[in-house]
Amino acid sequence: MMISTRGRYALRVMIDLAEQQSGSYIPMKDVAARQEISLKYLEKILPVLTKARMIEGVHGKGGGYRLMRSPEDYRVGEILRLTEGDLAPVSCLAPDAAVCGRAGFCKTLPMWQRFYEITNDYFDSITLADLCQTDLSDQYVI
Repeated sequence: MMISTRGRYALRVMIDLAEQQSGSYIPMKDVAARQEISLKYLEKILPVLTKARMIEGVHGKGGGYRLMRSPEDYRVGEILRLTEGDLAPVSCLAPDAAVCGRAGFCKTLPMWQRFYEITNDYFDSITLADLCQTDLSDQYVI
């Protein structure tokens, strides 16, 4: 499983909105500039976040986007599952996968199931608020 640019950028947008929140709407051009993400790319991510009611947007003067909930109420796992589709490490564990004929005797299935569990549990244990409080001075940016 590899997290795509879409998932990483969605997290960066959500973190930026959490850090800048003041109750008012934040222009996406400002987020794009701070995060060094093209506005064109953000225009592909924002509708997904808006449709899922993670953010709300207003067009026109004074418009922009803001979080719908407190940063503590957003889990990294839900953002990644929304933008990535699923975090299944192998196709047979994806929610829409057909039943695998090898499942009954697959030696690796328990390993993949456990990895999937660990991945979801880990990302669900981290909130946007946690990421906003992380000191990244000696780490790479996602």
